[in-house]
Amino acid sequence: MEIGISTFVETTPADGTGPTISHAERIRQVVEEIVLADQVGLDVFGVGEHHRIDYAASAPAVILAAAAARTEKIRLTSAVTVLSSADPVRVFQDFSTVDAISNGRAEIMAGRGSFIESFPLFGYDLNDYDDLFDEKLELLLKIQQSEIVDWKGGHRPAIKGRGVYPRPVQEKLPVWIGSGGNQESVVRAGLLNLPLVLAIIGGRPSQFAPLVDLYKRAAEHGGNDASLLPVASHSHGFVGETDDEAADKFFPSMRYAMTVLGKERGWGPYTRQGYDALRGPEGALYVGSPETVAKKIIDLRKKVGITRFMLHTPVGTMGNHEDVMRSVELLGTKVAPIVREEIAAWEAAGQPAE
Repeated sequence: MEIGISTFVETTPADGTGPTISHAERIRQVVEEIVLADQVGLDVFGVGEHHRIDYAASAPAVILAAAAARTEKIRLTSAVTVLSSADPVRVFQDFSTVDAISNGRAEIMAGRGSFIESFPLFGYDLNDYDDLFDEKLELLLKIQQSEIVDWKGGHRPAIKGRGVYPRPVQEKLPVWIGSGGNQESVVRAGLLNLPLVLAIIGGRPSQFAPLVDLYKRAAEHGGNDASLLPVASHSHGFVGETDDEAADKFFPSMRYAMTVLGKERGWGPYTRQGYDALRGPEGALYVGSPETVAKKIIDLRKKVGITRFMLHTPVGTMGNHEDVMRSVELLGTKVAPIVREEIAAWEAAGQPAE
């Protein structure tokens, strides 16, 4: 069971009330978060790609490269790379470079993304939304599997016998598929024998168990060994000394960020009552003391089959960055040991039914 962190490097007003942090400062903060995550023994850190004023990470590979030079063990991934509006050749080259700097710790998490700003920015037609992803994923996997590439598609010039460099330190640069819970994307990942990342950010996490089962069945249908495929989740959360402290510190920035998105997407108001319900035992918010957060991650492993958990923290920009750093520290030093010990014992006992 791997434990890690994901971030979108938000630059909203601190806690929804203070001044807006600069992109430069927030990027430097994230590098420090990655360094700390490595020091406290976390397994993976992911940085998501966005192209909006309220997000600073339009080039996750550059941030990860900066962190790669200052870390030793933690795996470094995008979360996600918006592959539909990117050039797969450049994506592979960027992350192979991160792989070189980190000596074999880079990964790519490919997805469509949850925003559409990158499409007009890079000159793509939203009417080609699905075709672009399918075609570019095909090319990315072709590059992953072969140094010399012959490929032809409909949205990018053909490649005829060209090499793509540098090659990664790892035998194959890992490519994960990020999904918000769409059945089609889950089936595609299974058929292609690719690791899956589910964004579990609302409702009850246990509702995702049928999707994981569908993914495994698709993998088996494609002639793959489903038992070898990892499944990850990405969920909002924050670790504090106590449940109440964590809830109170995390709520203001979470409310602000979700209210902004809610206005764009037609959601209802984000309330403390709804927030408290989601951080309950069956909810999708992983906010609380180390013991509380660990218990929810253990339940996710046992009930849904998740083998990598990524805590998305912070959501929005918290006024005191030391609170974020403390959350990272607690996740690594308190939460992760509890989860690893419990899951190891559960597996050793033959994974009894819940």
